Amino acid sequence: MPPTPGDGRAAANAAAVLRTVLSHGPLARSDIPKLCGLSPAAVSRQTTALLRAGLLHERPGPELPPAATGRPGAGPAPGPSPGPGRPRIPLDLHTGPLGGPLAAGLHIGVPASTFSLVDLRGRVLARRALPHAGRSPDRLPAVIAAELGRFLRESNPAGRPLLGLGAALGGWVRPADGTVVRHDALGWRELPLGAELSDRLGLPVSVDNHARAIAHAEILFGRPEARSSLLHLFIGNVVDAAFGIEGTVHQGPGAAAGDVAHLPVPGSRTPCACGRTGCLQASASDGVLGAEAVRLGIVPEAADNAVNLLVDAAATGDPRADRLLRARARTVGRAAALLLDVFNPAVMVVSELACILHDGYLDEIRDAAGDQDRYGRRIVAPHAGPAVLPVASATVLLAPLFRDPSRLT
Repeated sequence: MPPTPGDGRAAANAAAVLRTVLSHGPLARSDIPKLCGLSPAAVSRQTTALLRAGLLHERPGPELPPAATGRPGAGPAPGPSPGPGRPRIPLDLHTGPLGGPLAAGLHIGVPASTFSLVDLRGRVLARRALPHAGRSPDRLPAVIAAELGRFLRESNPAGRPLLGLGAALGGWVRPADGTVVRHDALGWRELPLGAELSDRLGLPVSVDNHARAIAHAEILFGRPEARSSLLHLFIGNVVDAAFGIEGTVHQGPGAAAGDVAHLPVPGSRTPCACGRTGCLQASASDGVLGAEAVRLGIVPEAADNAVNLLVDAAATGDPRADRLLRARARTVGRAAALLLDVFNPAVMVVSELACILHDGYLDEIRDAAGDQDRYGRRIVAPHAGPAVLPVASATVLLAPLFRDPSRLT
């Protein structure tokens, strides 16, 4: 009896094939078994199903060389050159400009939301920002849904299949039912965000915390070592963290893992609203940094994007802006050191605007973390660079698909 969609073995086999093509494609069907450990018969069944579902496609072209082994960039595998016989038609993820499914992404920040369309390789094909200025947090989900619907219609004129929407935001998010349990900056409590967006857009919607979403994106599309173990630290208006091991991002009971807002930062005496001093949120968040930039006259008082303007000012040579950004980088580095000592991951990803845009601030974080012999260059910026949030939000939808593509087959 053939396995049904969602069957554990079928799901695992389909995921193995899809992830192999993601990592090594385009490649011939006959090269997949030795890379993913499945039998040729199992690979044949899964590739046929994945082709039918539109997740893979055949790319007619010249005969392929032997497949690479290990991670991408490892080079060709030793072995005989392909001989005469049946042509080795390349298989790849279906990402061509004339077809292939897309994932919509939504990142809800405090000053603005970002919309995106992303293909199966995590490449951003379109994006747009929606400022929140003047909009009530209570009305924000409805406004976002209306503007996002317009964006999707205008950005996908060819009508490529839309798999659904991945939404990411800060705070305590429960992915199981798409509920925002608590988002202090927006004043949201027990908001059924996934259900509301799905009802308004008519799409499947997956919702997660943005720190976990970036961790998923790094595991799926980023550095190979992230699939072993990964620690992610997000520094923005909201401060969050996420930890992944063997390709799985930890959620914890109630999906409450990753709240590091009140992690004590060594050396910081900044007062926090919780009554203590030196908490990471109070010492390093975008709100704190932006307020200091306004106080020093580096950016205008009415600026909604004070940290972006601060980074721009530093790039144009303003020493005050550079000092502020380096001070924050050192604060982040000291906090990172605490997390590194606890988790000792293969890679630590820091999502902080200045270090994403300029390596000098990333080096400042590394220096402040200390113990270079132990941690070396394991502290890195997100692989997607400035596109980190558009990619990560869509990955909230794509990561479960790559874990169980049989849901579409």
